[in-house]
Amino acid sequence: MDNQSVVEYVLKKAKETASIRVLPIGAVTIGRKGKQLSEMSELAELGVVGFSDDGDPVEDPNIMRQALSYSAGLKLPIINHCEVPSLADGASMNEGWVSNRLGLKGMPTSAEEVMVARDISLAELTGGHVHIAHASTKGTIDLIRSAKANGIKVTCEVTPHHLTLTENTVMGHDKDDFQPLGTDAYDTNAKVNPPLRSKSDVAAMIESLNKGTIDFIATDHAPHSEVDKMTTFQDSSFGISVLETALGSLMTLVDQGQMEVNTLIKKLTNDPATFLGMDIGNLKTGTSGDITIIDPNETWPGRPRRLHIKRQKYPSRGLAA
Repeated sequence: MDNQSVVEYVLKKAKETASIRVLPIGAVTIGRKGKQLSEMSELAELGVVGFSDDGDPVEDPNIMRQALSYSAGLKLPIINHCEVPSLADGASMNEGWVSNRLGLKGMPTSAEEVMVARDISLAELTGGHVHIAHASTKGTIDLIRSAKANGIKVTCEVTPHHLTLTENTVMGHDKDDFQPLGTDAYDTNAKVNPPLRSKSDVAAMIESLNKGTIDFIATDHAPHSEVDKMTTFQDSSFGISVLETALGSLMTLVDQGQMEVNTLIKKLTNDPATFLGMDIGNLKTGTSGDITIIDPNETWPGRPRRLHIKRQKYPSRGLAA
């Protein structure tokens, strides 16, 4: 949303019809084209909770510097999808031995890490708050850890699928060898951006979430219909339906002893709210009682017929929700 009228309309409709809390995020640039800043001050006055060009990275470093300068004054984060387009162009999965075996063009981890390093440097220069959306590599986390230690205003998030799935999912099995591909190989539901990374990257994500370097979990929910995904892996759209399967898939980390259930719940509720400067997502006296009741002992497969949003299934090699 890059102008006042759109923000006002969304807030009005949300007040009239929404059964959930709607928190608007303003666009960093007009039309998300990365050329001209939106009227950030005006959008802030209307109540946006941050600024982002969504899946489009703010490629121009001078534009990002200006945005972060406004961020410092407005006390609102700039949320960036960190990806150097020229390094990511044409890629459909993580670059590595799996992409080589499958004959798919891979996206190097540097496509993310180069822009993360740039944004951290600009945040230090301006005093603005940069938030790294869907961090996915160990290198990214190393950069963020160092920046936080130096007092730079940087936060980050990780998605459920970058905590529970690896690049091996695209092969249809989890083995690190050249045995025959699984029947679920080239599952287009596993095509996401950032791509599913290596096992070592996933391990780093889990460790960093537990230790607090990663601030919270966000779904990066980007659903597509089954028809949209019924093509070759290379030609398929990026995106995964996560909203309904997030908690269930993440509970597997609890079951495996990789995360405490209280940590998981906090990273899904209170910590995202804290990032947005809101006193919600907790059970303190006097706060909003937003509660979801779950049965931690019940499992169900994340198949299209069980889902409501565009009926896109969770990747076949994914875990039961």
